Amino acid sequence: MKYLVMVQGTQADYEGMRGKASAHSPAWSEQELQAMYAYMGAINDDLAETGELIDGQGLAEPARTRLVARGADGKAEITDGPYGETKELLAGYWVLECASLERVTEIADRVARCPQPAGAADHPVEIRPILDGAGDICPTD
Repeated sequence: MKYLVMVQGTQADYEGMRGKASAHSPAWSEQELQAMYAYMGAINDDLAETGELIDGQGLAEPARTRLVARGADGKAEITDGPYGETKELLAGYWVLECASLERVTEIADRVARCPQPAGAADHPVEIRPILDGAGDICPTD
């Protein structure tokens, strides 16, 4: 079955990774940032080697995004980032082909253990089964 594994973050997290501390995120050192990249790179390499990795990407910070919604008058309402300091958004994802929910949960647990500086927020890792077709019901594994 295919799964979407998602990690979340905030604008403050991205700022912290650029070395700018705030009340919501510590400043990351270059060594801490490189450790995070190496850790995530090793996960990607392992998943590619097992054949489970279909795709995976980090996403740009919230300040570089737009939210497009339909307003009460039916016209588009466009909001530019950045969004509130504590509002979590999708920061990156993997599309994986795994034999079971248990296996993808093991991978998500590994992702959740990514090194980060003391005081950084622990964001959950979300797993969502990808449906094969419109109206499909996901098996419970």
